[in-house]
Amino acid sequence: MDYIFTLKYQLGEGENDTALVVERLGEAGCDDALVGIGLPGRIALEFTREAVSAEAALHSALADVHRALPQARLIEVAPDLVGLSDMAEIAGVSRQNMRKLMLGHPGSFPLPVHEGSTSLWHLADILGWLQGRDYTLAQSVRDVAQAAMQVNILREQRRLPQPLTPQLQALAD
Repeated sequence: MDYIFTLKYQLGEGENDTALVVERLGEAGCDDALVGIGLPGRIALEFTREAVSAEAALHSALADVHRALPQARLIEVAPDLVGLSDMAEIAGVSRQNMRKLMLGHPGSFPLPVHEGSTSLWHLADILGWLQGRDYTLAQSVRDVAQAAMQVNILREQRRLPQPLTPQLQALAD
């Protein structure tokens, strides 16, 4: 099955030659990725990778990028954090319909990761909620969203200077 996802990286020192970076990625097996270069020192790779599972697809892509660019640091795996417009597009409904679903189900709609002028949710949570309401969603999209969320949370968790006390963990749930 083909899995579509994006890996975003901060390039390491001395990895300024984009032509060389793209060549190294191709040699390492990333020839199934579209390479995007926007901000200086950043790179985004949109993969369409065939694998037995979303996790296997992500694992092999992460390993290939690491082999090509060992100094690069992973910023994010997408799709994971989404706003209302993104989730509506992925679910195949209008933004207004998604907002109506959110406001109409305040007790069961997934909680945002960040709430503000632009709120963000984990896509996997939204897709799971929609699936429970008979929306038809591609299994590969749900699997990629779940795997992306897990990688991103693990990456963020590793940044913590020390684990929370059990008392604070209990109150954070």
